Amino acid sequence: MKQIKFTKMCGSGNDFIIIDNRKKEFSIKNLKSFVTKICSRRFSVGADGVIFIEKSSRADFKWRFFNSDGSVAEMCGNGGRCAARYAFIKRIAGKSLSFETMAGLIRAEVKGERVKIQLTEPNGLKLGIKLKISGKEKELNFINTGVPHAVHFVKNLEDCPVEGLGREIRYHKKFSPAGANVNFVEHSKGSFLRIRTYERGVEGETLACGTGAVASVLVASALGKVSSSCSITPKSGEALKVYFDKNEKGFHDVYLEGEARLVFEGAIREEAWKY
Repeated sequence: MKQIKFTKMCGSGNDFIIIDNRKKEFSIKNLKSFVTKICSRRFSVGADGVIFIEKSSRADFKWRFFNSDGSVAEMCGNGGRCAARYAFIKRIAGKSLSFETMAGLIRAEVKGERVKIQLTEPNGLKLGIKLKISGKEKELNFINTGVPHAVHFVKNLEDCPVEGLGREIRYHKKFSPAGANVNFVEHSKGSFLRIRTYERGVEGETLACGTGAVASVLVASALGKVSSSCSITPKSGEALKVYFDKNEKGFHDVYLEGEARLVFEGAIREEAWKY
């Protein structure tokens, strides 16, 4: 029976299956089916996404990232932090490292169980977008932090219908054809932010979203709600730290920092993706 070795890692509530494929030993004809099945909770390992570590000619490694529905994502902040710590633990790279993604080259620094990554330059900032959702006008904001994100500020995060409203916004024609992740953010006072996220590719609410946390902080800054070096707390309760600089041209030197934990290691048997 064929087996594939893997490592399960968690970054602030996002969990990922990481597979070392640098030797090209891994070969599955239908990758989408493989990913969706091993990401299925209760039936298999369960995860928000799968990361394949591969060789790179210009960085410590290259990754291929798949959401739990089998779709390809350009970037994932919490996944990036987990991949960086994985590479350090497995001696693929040192504490300071870089890796290739579809969004560009990502640099990272491993500090024990915490990892700080530098994201690609954000783009496409748009504030005060007014859309009709279920017959009601909603004011949204947009920014791309490696993947597209809509940001909606709410007064009560607990009562927010993240699944229903998030799905409507995610598929709204304004964000077609790629769609957008949708972040619901509560700003109470000072630089204190809380967030819940509907993620495309997962097609539901996740416990955290790294690029969504960054997008929300940057939008909050653009609206004058927070300054640089801001903490933001996702549904998991594990706070993330976002750093950035800002000038008349926009945001730059954007970093995301938080814990990245190794949960367990094992081998996926062929029957786990053949069911």
